[in-house]
Amino acid sequence: MGIRSRQVASGQGWRVDDVTCNSGPRDRPFDERHSSVCIALVTEGSFQYRTAQGSAVMAPGSLMLGNVGACFTCGHEHRAGDRCLSFHFTAEYFERIVACVPRARPEFKLARLPPMERLLPVLSDAQVMLHDGDAVEEVALRLAGDVCTVLAEGTRACPAFTARDEKRVTAAVRRVEVEAADRIPLNELAREAAMSPYHFLRVFERVVGVTPGQYMLRTRLQRAAVLLRRSSLGIATVAAECGFGDLSTFNRQFRRALRMTPNQYRGRA
Repeated sequence: MGIRSRQVASGQGWRVDDVTCNSGPRDRPFDERHSSVCIALVTEGSFQYRTAQGSAVMAPGSLMLGNVGACFTCGHEHRAGDRCLSFHFTAEYFERIVACVPRARPEFKLARLPPMERLLPVLSDAQVMLHDGDAVEEVALRLAGDVCTVLAEGTRACPAFTARDEKRVTAAVRRVEVEAADRIPLNELAREAAMSPYHFLRVFERVVGVTPGQYMLRTRLQRAAVLLRRSSLGIATVAAECGFGDLSTFNRQFRRALRMTPNQYRGRA
């Protein structure tokens, strides 16, 4: 098992690491401890995260939440490898952020936030940030504040699911990650998981936190946002490469999720 961590940037009270793990089903998870407040964005792969706040399957676009001093394990029982962008804050630094968010608490009560439309702007900026070191602290502050706001407004705890459900959904998540630009019918994913479409829909939402359709759409939108900032491709080309066959649909979905047009988002760079 190997974990590689590259520090992206750091400052007084905060740090951001780009972390890659290549462990797989044959590697036994081991206990770890969060030395700081941690908010980690999964950018590739998937894994099982277990801590005092609960257990959750982490997939691209989801956020792993960790409290200072909390013990945890990360396992790859079904597929190998993952990559995360990990934001770390000292307790004092994080408490100053929490103090600015009404009803927010300095400790996380959940293990994970699923891929959420309202977090797409800051999550997309976080991935672009890897290539723009000047904006790192700003993105870190925005991410922490947005997460605290979402938690203060209330979210559901991760519902229980079986190891069998976890394995089947993990396979579907990995396929969507690889083929996000393609049209993958729900009944095809359900057939591969040996479930009826309705049962698969319910189980997928239980494990990942969003429905298969929502997960595919948010994956495409996040990739489109990153591509808009990191390339000079035309809007129509970006839309096509990310799986949107119709430009007007792409513009409408992008504006609804990121609260600006693709051209406006690119112009913010």
